[in-house]
Amino acid sequence: MSPGRDAALSHVYWIGGGSGAGKSTIARRLAARHGLRLYATDDVMTDHARRASPEDCPALAEFAAMDMDERWCHRDPVTMLETFHWYRGEGFGLIVEDLLRLPPDRGVIAEGFRLLPHLVQPWLAAHRRAVWLLPTPEFRRAAFERRGSLWNIAGRTSDPDRALRNLFERDRLFTDRLAVETRRRHLPAIRVDTSVTEDALAERVAAALGLADR
Repeated sequence: MSPGRDAALSHVYWIGGGSGAGKSTIARRLAARHGLRLYATDDVMTDHARRASPEDCPALAEFAAMDMDERWCHRDPVTMLETFHWYRGEGFGLIVEDLLRLPPDRGVIAEGFRLLPHLVQPWLAAHRRAVWLLPTPEFRRAAFERRGSLWNIAGRTSDPDRALRNLFERDRLFTDRLAVETRRRHLPAIRVDTSVTEDALAERVAAALGLADR
């Protein structure tokens, strides 16, 4: 860890986790409740893809060159997991750049699946500044069925059913990886299943981040 790195973003709370876990919803609620700025990594993906160089983000460059079938139908879920640029941590430095540009006079909640434990940990000012949400496959499927966002991707391929199966399996594998990594690094993680209400999840995340003590 470089000297002072954790202090530079000591005002940031981090919410990572698997896709469809409710990160954005919970982050918005907590930001409004506690007067924090919200930084949603999903909202800046297009900007980061534009700013990223092929040298720094080779997997992103390869992904951008593929058509929709090559991305979601012609590869198995394990390959999709291992080669997906955001899951590899590409572009995380751009997230840090954005956060460092924000005025430090007010706390920030940063949220998104791109916040990988091994990349976030060196920036933590305290153990209770980050938490990862780990959705069960059932919760994830229910969430995406409500949103329809994965179908928007799969529907642009020649085999939407296969693409959707691949996407769900890739994201399940990603969540399993997060569970292993957070446990190995002794970082807080919350399992999210269909029995958890939004109110209850918000309270658990607030407690994990120490916001309940504010």
